[in-house]
Amino acid sequence: MPTHSARFLCLPFAFLNIDEPHLIVKKLSSLTLIALTALLHGCMWAPGQHMSTSSLVRGDSADNSHVELIPITPKLLAMNRASAQAIAIPDALLTYQPEPYRIGPGDSLYITVWDHPELTSPAGPQQATIANGRLVRSDGTLFYPYIGGPLRVAGMTIEELREAITKKLATYVAKPQVDVSVVGYGSQRVLLQGAFMKTDPQPITAVPLTLTLALGIATINTEQANLSGLVLSRDGHDYHLDLDALNSDRNVARDIYLKPGDRLFLPYNDRQEAYVVGEVNHPLAIRFKTSDLTLNQALGRAGGLNETTSKGKAVYVIRGVEDLEQAPAKVFQLDARSPVAFALASQFKVKPGDVVFVGPAGVTRWNRLLSQLLPVSGLISSAASANYELGH
Repeated sequence: MPTHSARFLCLPFAFLNIDEPHLIVKKLSSLTLIALTALLHGCMWAPGQHMSTSSLVRGDSADNSHVELIPITPKLLAMNRASAQAIAIPDALLTYQPEPYRIGPGDSLYITVWDHPELTSPAGPQQATIANGRLVRSDGTLFYPYIGGPLRVAGMTIEELREAITKKLATYVAKPQVDVSVVGYGSQRVLLQGAFMKTDPQPITAVPLTLTLALGIATINTEQANLSGLVLSRDGHDYHLDLDALNSDRNVARDIYLKPGDRLFLPYNDRQEAYVVGEVNHPLAIRFKTSDLTLNQALGRAGGLNETTSKGKAVYVIRGVEDLEQAPAKVFQLDARSPVAFALASQFKVKPGDVVFVGPAGVTRWNRLLSQLLPVSGLISSAASANYELGH
């Protein structure tokens, strides 16, 4: 016969004496009544995620002092529109105008002297143009016959070099007619990094290179790119450009000329996410390709609110900050119990890093409490029955 030294169970029901099974049902009934009363008065914790907005409003917690609760209203949206600055390209980029192309080391030049094929095509007229090109040396000089030794050409425009060669050849050729063209560009480039299909450096040529042209050649990886985060680095400054916003509202933004040494970086969108959790049909993480994701779109991609378990008033957008000591995090609340709320949600912008949380209805929390409470009461009842049978 087993001993009865373990008289009490180590659970929230430890006060139940299993030597008296005839009292268990009565005590469990009393416990259930107490639990129900406490829950109805808001004094019992219920399983599952939920937010207490009353504590946020009162600020009665040290943690809540770093959080600001803001209802999503027409007034809030109007204030956001009024404070939002128009998307504009920095003046430093718009005012830049490309200069005439200047020759540099690594360029290949094709020099034509009319009626003098021996000067134009020393490799023979049957050879390709590039084979007859003349390379600008790394020190910026160019060798050409009859001009008195290597000529320093780095920094010259094409027209300046044509005039210099014409003047020097005039000693040996009567009225020389000279033409100069660049058949290989190797000195001035724009570098590309990030979410492009082609990241080869693009040369600056005699035809000015624009941002649109460079992006077209590089081909944006639309599945992985963050179109709102393009960075153009120039002369030690980083200019942030939102490609999607620049061309929004059917307006085509003014183009930007690129200059030698510019660097284009298009970040990937794997770190640009918003999260939809709680009482929605399909919780998920949403990657940002552009910057115009609305609350309606976020909820729609999550399959909408769960009609059975969600609380329409408890739709929140939780937005953190980098330094909570300097500024509070913001919690935006949407009362989605009326169709008007979805008109507001269609204009509220969700940002990367936001957490969209839909809280549970009160009955949902109660059902979840019971689902965890009843198995425990069944365990106690079974233990008491087994103990009674062993004792008799």
